[in-house]
Amino acid sequence: MKKVLLTFSLAFVNLAWAQFSTGTVSLSTGMTIKLDTNATTATMTLTGPDTSYLGVGFGGTGTSGGMGVGVDGFIYNSNSTANANLDYTFAGPGATPNADPAQDWTVTSNTTSGGTRTIVATRSLAGGTGDTIFSNSTSSINIFFAKGSSTTLAGNYHGGGTSNRGYAVLTRGVLGTSETVAESKKTGLYPNPAKETVTFKNADKIKSVDIYESTGRKVRSVKPDGETLNVRDLKPGIYYLEITLKDGNLSYEKLIKE
Repeated sequence: MKKVLLTFSLAFVNLAWAQFSTGTVSLSTGMTIKLDTNATTATMTLTGPDTSYLGVGFGGTGTSGGMGVGVDGFIYNSNSTANANLDYTFAGPGATPNADPAQDWTVTSNTTSGGTRTIVATRSLAGGTGDTIFSNSTSSINIFFAKGSSTTLAGNYHGGGTSNRGYAVLTRGVLGTSETVAESKKTGLYPNPAKETVTFKNADKIKSVDIYESTGRKVRSVKPDGETLNVRDLKPGIYYLEITLKDGNLSYEKLIKE
């Protein structure tokens, strides 16, 4: 009996600290979304045209749900600077959503390539007042989504049809051991673009960083001071970071210096 209880307890602990993911889900608007959770944090990866605002709401599906008054959402738009105006509350169909007084999403990466923008943003599972509470489990998540004809949000209605908006149900599974280990070794950096300093994810895994210009010329080799790296003296432009991990592996990141 003790052995059974111990096995159950270990399974419960492992599940509580497991990580869950929707995987990358293609949406009808040419957007994609992936939502990952761990015991404390939700991480959303959203892609779409870099000429459009990109919005996701968390709520009902179909005509019975969607952009109801008070529904929680995330919208990247022309006012989304310095992690401001990302967290929104919908004001009903046809009305411009309102930016929340407290902004709980933090963009850790914002890049464009070939006309596609990729945004990675994090938030606590609970968020703030009025935010959707995410569970770290296999429960499904109903969303609605939209893109605009420009990055401007106010007055830029997405229009009808499935080319600009839609609904989806995100299903989640437990990240496998190999995926969890790989996630724990990722060395993403933020903010990006950056002006003065960047902060590394999993900085304790980093041994050294080599910084290269886009031409391939090495600028310098550094050892991060804790989680941050000073980039104030770099000229504006695109740089590539070759990151040597303490286990001998290499990781690569692109940095846009403003």
